[in-house]
Parts: sequence; C-alpha cells; structure tokens
Amino acid sequence: MALKFLTSKPQDLLNKFNQAIEQKEVKGKITTWIRSNDKKYYTHKAEEWNSEAWFKPSIHDGALIFNIIKPQNKNITSIAYAYYHGHLTETFLNHFDNDFSESISSAMPTSNDNVS
Repeated sequence: MALKFLTSKPQDLLNKFNQAIEQKEVKGKITTWIRSNDKKYYTHKAEEWNSEAWFKPSIHDGALIFNIIKPQNKNITSIAYAYYHGHLTETFLNHFDNDFSESISSAMPTSNDNVS
C-alpha cells in the first residue's frame, strides 16, 4: 500500500515531519514515530508496533509518498499493515493538515511496497 499526501511542496512536508520527530521541545513534537539510524526509514515507536514495518518516503511532483517495507526476515501482518497506514495518516492530519490537500491509501500493495 502506498500512502500519498497530495501537496504542492512535498519536500517541505517531509522536512516538517522530520523536524517534528527530532525537535526537543514537547509542543508540536511527534513522539510516536522514529527514524532509522541511516535516517531513510520510519517506524512506529510504541513497543507493540516498533519495527513491525517501515515506511520509506519518496518525493514526487505533487505528492509525498510513503511505501511500506517489511522488517528483515519477517512479513508484515494485515493488522500491522492497517495500523501503520492509519496511524501515519492520523499523525499528518494532527500536525500538518494545512500542508496537504488529501491523503490516499491504496487497498493493496503497490510495486514499490515490500510486504513479504
């Protein structure tokens, strides 16, 4: 499943997401997502969801797209698949609702997703 955020400034939206994850002050800080050590991927921070899947962002004309990537040696369950997409959408609505016009989730994995 690809998760797309339609925006005229996709790089700015990704930068805001990164800044909200990494900022030190509590106000506006995103505490539920963390970045991989190489800063290329995102996973949920909650103990029961941490590293159950990863998101890899890409910048396209008019969209910030997140593709879901499986952890090493483990497939993504349907429940984790749904949770990750729903929670990332919720996060963007809570923090960046003025920075994108709509979000779109595909029902099934796309060619750039890696779920099994």
